[in-house]
Amino acid sequence: MKISTTRDRIQGKITLPSVWRGTVLRIAAVLFWILLWAVAAHKVGLPVLLPSPLSVAQRLVQLCVTADFWMTVFASLVRILLGFFCGVLFGTLLAVMAWRSDIAQEMIRPMLGVLKATPVASFIILALVWIDTQILAAVISFIMVLPLVYHNVREGFDAADTKLLEMARMFELSRAKTFRYCYLPAILPFFLSAVSSALGFAWKSGIAAEVLGRPARAIGKQIYDSKIYLETVDLFAWTIVVILMSVMLEKLMLWLVKRIGKRSMKVAEK
Repeated sequence: MKISTTRDRIQGKITLPSVWRGTVLRIAAVLFWILLWAVAAHKVGLPVLLPSPLSVAQRLVQLCVTADFWMTVFASLVRILLGFFCGVLFGTLLAVMAWRSDIAQEMIRPMLGVLKATPVASFIILALVWIDTQILAAVISFIMVLPLVYHNVREGFDAADTKLLEMARMFELSRAKTFRYCYLPAILPFFLSAVSSALGFAWKSGIAAEVLGRPARAIGKQIYDSKIYLETVDLFAWTIVVILMSVMLEKLMLWLVKRIGKRSMKVAEK
């Protein structure tokens, strides 16, 4: 009994720090960079060039208690998520078309090549000539997401197990069952990986589009105005909002991807 208790204590001393070690290291790293920021701000001595972390935190709290702040964040979120989901949908549909038809694949290939090779800033400037600034972020997010989802889903089709496909033909399974048992397990990892990565691209490109397009209510407009009027504290505060939103969206998407992946694999196994 004593040996067991002693062993449990030793294991507790060993495993408990290892569980929290990653979290502690992350917090320590963040505190280190905040401290370095504070020292640099103190040395510079000009808030218009580099405000202190404390002043930025105070400004961020002031913004968070206003209704206008949350309406601005919500408006940007809606625009960017709209473009993101449309990009996922159309990217998947184009991948299915390319898988079903070689002609469709050859027709789609040049368009996606142009989308991948053209800088996002060029798309934003061109889009400003043709479309309203209120939907600019959605369009740019759509353009960034579409090629990524298309290529990953297309690779998922190519990664399907040939032996399973031969068995499906041998037993004369329907197209629906062949897709469910042969293609779906191969596509899901590629699709979920594309979706989780595409959200980050959509968010950053959408904010960049708002900075250049300056719609009526948007995070990007707030960043641009802060720069124009030399409100550096506001510029840092809104930049922190962008970073925090990006991290939260990424965590949420990863959680959803894991849940959807587990459920889809269970459905495919039945």
